[in-house]
Amino acid sequence: MSDIILLITFKNDLINYSKEQLRNISEEGVWSIGQMYDHLIVVAHEYLDNMESCATLNEDYSLGKTQFGEQLFSNGGFPPIKIRLPEELNSPPNNSDSKEDLISRMDQLIQRLSHWESKVDDINPKNKVEHGGFGWLNAKEWYVLVGMHFRHHLRQKEELESYIV
Repeated sequence: MSDIILLITFKNDLINYSKEQLRNISEEGVWSIGQMYDHLIVVAHEYLDNMESCATLNEDYSLGKTQFGEQLFSNGGFPPIKIRLPEELNSPPNNSDSKEDLISRMDQLIQRLSHWESKVDDINPKNKVEHGGFGWLNAKEWYVLVGMHFRHHLRQKEELESYIV
């Protein structure tokens, strides 16, 4: 499944949730479905911002990925585990967006990803921006990371949906 189709599928799934279901927090420390969507959208835009930075750089970086970054890209995705960020990076995502807001935000993200789909391969692969955990990534890697991140959250999505049935 292409990354854009994956994002469209996530967006289309929003239709199935009521306002209460989107905001339902089953227990302390567990996100709502709405928070998961907010997280995915915010992080995807951060990744695309870094991809766009790679497009404007004029310096070649020979710096590489961390060991985890190498593993991530050689495996084509995140390991099937829950990943908890350090507390200072782990503030809860927004839980107040309506279904319509989330659909609109997903549409904007899909449009942005689609805009770059045919252009990302033309960006110099030596132009890189550092990711705190994965090391130095080029534009294509930042672009691919969007889909990897969405796929990583598929299990979480299924788990959160089981709490609202």
